[in-house]
Amino acid sequence: MNLDLDITFGPLAPFMIDPTIEEIWINSPERIFIARAGKSELTNLLLSSDDVRNIVERALMWSGRRLDLSHPFVDARLPDGSRLHVAIPEITATHWAVNIRKHLLRHLSVDELANLGVMTASIATTLKFSVQAGLNILVSGGTQSGKTTLLNALTGAIPLTERLVTIEEVFELNPQLPDVVQMQTRNANLQGDGEILLRRLIKEALRMRPSRIVVGEVREAEALDLLIALNSGLPGMGTLHANSPRDAITKLQTLPLLAGENISHKFIAPTVASAIDLIVHVSLDSTGMRRVQEICALTGRYENDRAEIERLWIWNGKEYEAGLGSLPHPEKFAQIGAPITSWWHK
Repeated sequence: MNLDLDITFGPLAPFMIDPTIEEIWINSPERIFIARAGKSELTNLLLSSDDVRNIVERALMWSGRRLDLSHPFVDARLPDGSRLHVAIPEITATHWAVNIRKHLLRHLSVDELANLGVMTASIATTLKFSVQAGLNILVSGGTQSGKTTLLNALTGAIPLTERLVTIEEVFELNPQLPDVVQMQTRNANLQGDGEILLRRLIKEALRMRPSRIVVGEVREAEALDLLIALNSGLPGMGTLHANSPRDAITKLQTLPLLAGENISHKFIAPTVASAIDLIVHVSLDSTGMRRVQEICALTGRYENDRAEIERLWIWNGKEYEAGLGSLPHPEKFAQIGAPITSWWHK
């Protein structure tokens, strides 16, 4: 057993080193669950309340983030790249609620994901060329559907000559590029000062000479700053919680309204239509299989304050069906020498 994991996680260490376990969560000291292949299991492990607190406190020592009555939530990255989330009473009813999400597939490339059945080889080629051509890509999906895994794989298709700046709430991405700057948000201190939000990081990223930016997840008003950055000609990617590509666009047009009363749908609709090129929607099915469910392209047009999208592919339960849409910006593919006719819609 890894000594560091054994010391930090104690009785949870066997779950941490098990490569088949993708998430561990504690509802109470007597109810500890794990997830394998997208399915949850109740373990027979029994802890005490002190055990749970000690595990969390040891894990947080590395991250530098704190948890107390004034900050009853914490979101932190662990040394192995896993993500820790904790909520404590009185936010929770009685016990500490702990989630540890392990990123088992985050080192895989787009081609390797295709080999696992996440998508076809043709779709993988489409996505790689789309990244190389500098298209702006939004990865949408539900919780645990594989959004971060796919986004991390897409960063592997970024040309090695480019400078990438990533912006996240907690470090989860692991881009394998020579010129990378990674930034994460910061919580306020005991005096309530020093908080740094995603919006600030996106603005700072634009001053760092990026060739492109990647936002780990768009949740709130930072959607406006991302859209403005992408509309300035800077390529980028990000993820968004949504039930479908169309829902993702609706949400992306709604979140910027949180930035202030002076932001209107009439401004956001054309901005979204021109800023986003592709939406890749991923899902987790009942068997625990993660898959690219649908890919849509934005046409650049909008009507009735709604950006227009066209379907490129959709998984029908047995195979992928080609839609009527086409890839945007064919001139960008021509610039990188992509032979579109040889792989498009196979």
